[in-house]
Amino acid sequence: MNKPSIQQSENGKRSCVAGASSRSSIATASFLAMLWLCSLAMGPPNASAAGEKAAVKAGDNTPAGWVRAMDANKDGRLERSEAGPKIRAGFDNIDTNKDGYVDVAELREVVKAARRQKPSLGEDWMPDVTPIRAPASYSPAARSNYPTRVYWGDTHVHTNLSVDAFNMGNQSLSPDTAYRFAKGEAVDTHGAMKAKLRRPLDFLVVADHAENLGLMTRMEAGDPRITDTEQGQQWLELLESTQESTRDALNNSWHEYGRYFQKLFNNPGKERTFFNNFFKTWVSDPVFRGSVWGDVIANAERHNDPGTFTAFIGYEWTSGVQHRNVIFKDNQDRASQVLPFSRFDSRDPEKLWGYLAAYAETTGGDAIAIPHNANISGGITFALTNFQGQPLSREYAATRAKWEPLSEVTQIKGDGEAYPLLSPEDEFADYETWHGWGGSSKGRITFNDKWLERKKADYARSALKRGLTLKGSLGINPFKFGMIGSSDAHTSLAAVAEDNFWGKLTLYEPSAFRSLYKTDHAASGYAAVWAHENTRESLFAAMRRKETYATTGPRMTVRFFGGWDFSREDAVSNDLVDTGYKRGVPMGSDLTRAPAGKAPTFLIRAVKDPDGANLDRMQIIKGWRSADGKLHENVYDVAVSDGRKIPADGSRVQPVGSTVDVENLTYTNAIGDPELAVTWTDPDFDPSEMSFYYVRVIQIPTPRWTAYDRKFFKLEKRMPKNVPLVTQDRAYTSPIWYTP
Repeated sequence: MNKPSIQQSENGKRSCVAGASSRSSIATASFLAMLWLCSLAMGPPNASAAGEKAAVKAGDNTPAGWVRAMDANKDGRLERSEAGPKIRAGFDNIDTNKDGYVDVAELREVVKAARRQKPSLGEDWMPDVTPIRAPASYSPAARSNYPTRVYWGDTHVHTNLSVDAFNMGNQSLSPDTAYRFAKGEAVDTHGAMKAKLRRPLDFLVVADHAENLGLMTRMEAGDPRITDTEQGQQWLELLESTQESTRDALNNSWHEYGRYFQKLFNNPGKERTFFNNFFKTWVSDPVFRGSVWGDVIANAERHNDPGTFTAFIGYEWTSGVQHRNVIFKDNQDRASQVLPFSRFDSRDPEKLWGYLAAYAETTGGDAIAIPHNANISGGITFALTNFQGQPLSREYAATRAKWEPLSEVTQIKGDGEAYPLLSPEDEFADYETWHGWGGSSKGRITFNDKWLERKKADYARSALKRGLTLKGSLGINPFKFGMIGSSDAHTSLAAVAEDNFWGKLTLYEPSAFRSLYKTDHAASGYAAVWAHENTRESLFAAMRRKETYATTGPRMTVRFFGGWDFSREDAVSNDLVDTGYKRGVPMGSDLTRAPAGKAPTFLIRAVKDPDGANLDRMQIIKGWRSADGKLHENVYDVAVSDGRKIPADGSRVQPVGSTVDVENLTYTNAIGDPELAVTWTDPDFDPSEMSFYYVRVIQIPTPRWTAYDRKFFKLEKRMPKNVPLVTQDRAYTSPIWYTP
């Protein structure tokens, strides 16, 4: 339908003209309203319309006034000949009872219809909503109070300030190099190649070991506070007897590389150099320690750029097989008031938490500790006893839950989400598995019940299940952690893409040797954080509330919400995120006390890395504690790509297939989907049982880093046949917990 429009003739006269559509197809009220708006827009009445003009001049510009002014025969109504041009133009439509006349009542209906469409230009009115009185901004982004962007970073990078990193070849890449690399700059490596990220990171924690922090670089520089001591002279002699050029080793023969490797790790007495010497004795001089810590803080402050790049102040506490990264929320004003707490202060993690509590109380700041390498901790990280071997207490549970809200579940030294022998029905559990510090090797391991009981304290899934038991007995869950990934690179380079993997140690920078020497390192991982902005305060707050997830490298975007009344349509709506926050809770949160007859419903969306591979599937991993106290788990395929069907009987989904061409280092996105979204309701929910749920997203197969080494360094004839060349990278979200 075309609206009536104003047309002007050659002699300057204007009139309202109906559109080309038949008026019979137009609702009368709508047409009259548009006609009235058109007549208003024409301005003052035509001079030849004496009656209309007289009514306006008399100040009686109303339907009754118009009739009185134009009603020549004074019968209280208007014939067509009496009406002025505006009314005459719409006479047939105004005359709704079709009696050949227009009366006051009919004209009033025209006015009412017009005012419903648009207020009269001559009428004063007050809008129901004004900008200053609006309940929220017109801009959706401005009125949302939830995070709309995921930020990518690494909370676990070592530089040449770490004793072990230096002794394993990282002689020259400093914290400054680490920050510049993370921010997207190209840097020189020990092997003489340039290294550069495809995309910069958003944040970084340089987490050098607190134990003898900065000792090697200061000793090499001749710091008299070290070299003038008897211990310093012994260390210096050892350093000079073991150190050679890492560049030479990486660019030499296989024999020379091996000789250098052995010399670096073993001194003439066959003792491991850095563990048995540099980690045995420490420099306790507070002036020296404060000087190094001041440099660490200054490095972070110099590179911190709020809104663009966040450089957290932090370090690693390393106590035997128990490792924690300490991250400060604060700037130098607060962080400089303490020195790093190391294993030489205490090897008990409860003492570390006490240090964090004292820091918060003394400075008004905040900090957290993040466990890592749990997968090879020998049954320690998530044990049911404390450092002294006593059963865990309620106080222990509360303290740990406060200071350790996250756990690093994937990194270069293996993946720690699930242990295949503890989750035998999970077809994706055996991913980059390390059985101990020997890596993927099964030598000297007896896989019995005692071994499996130890491994329950090493892996995230079994730890989350244990947390339900402890919640039941202690009233507090000490293992209620969110998930992140990070690298633990000792190269200063947070580079874990399969095609841009710069290794665990500097001796494992890309070369012809590393994939022949150590192939079970995983190119993993990164931390993904849903925060309001890229600042220390905002990112730290997100870590505290566990709105985080881990990936093994690819930067896939994952949303995970839990609630009670999400619909199937919510998964495909354009406001999925808004719906998720308004009607549910995000990853890292809690659901409690199920409404009668309701089961938890989860709203999930995953989008592939823009520069990476398509997605194979999304899964929900559920763990729960039944009424008899037993712990259970189940893996549900909730969304799969390529239109494959999810069997109703719970059997496995047909594999996605593979397009990987190892010889040419290619794959295609002809399989898989770029995005998966679903609303899923737990079909086995019991409202009386404590449970947790997290999402695992699996990519389609792609070449593994070993395949890139094989091709780049022409190792096709040398690489053993059992070296894995294909991988399926993945993401793990923080859980959502349900408590009755």
